[in-house]
Amino acid sequence: MASAKTTEFSESEQQLATFAKALAHPARIAILKILAAQNECICGKIVEVLPLAQSTVSQHLKELKTAGLIKGTIDGPKSCYCINWDAFEAVNKEFGFLFSSLQKEKGKACC
Repeated sequence: MASAKTTEFSESEQQLATFAKALAHPARIAILKILAAQNECICGKIVEVLPLAQSTVSQHLKELKTAGLIKGTIDGPKSCYCINWDAFEAVNKEFGFLFSSLQKEKGKACC
C-alpha cells in the first residue's frame, strides 16, 4: 500500500501545494473574484452569480476555507464568507519567492 510522503517536504512546500490545489478550479477563482469585489462578507449571493448548484458552490467554498483562503461563519441556515487577506499576503509572498527562485535557475535549463 502506498503512503503519502508529504512529511518529506518543507512546511512551506506543503502550504504552497495546499494553496495551489485550492486555486486549481475555475469556480474557485470566480468565487474569490466575487468575494474580493464585494470587499465584505457575502451570505448566499455567490450561488446566485455562478452557474452552479448550491451544493457544488458549497463544496468549492469548503475547499477554499480548508486552505485558509477564505473565512466563514455559519449562523443557522446562512453561511457568510469573506477573503482571508492575511492568507493572501502569505500566498503572494510564498509564490513570489518560489517564482523568483525558479527564475534564477532559468539560465541553467537543459532545453
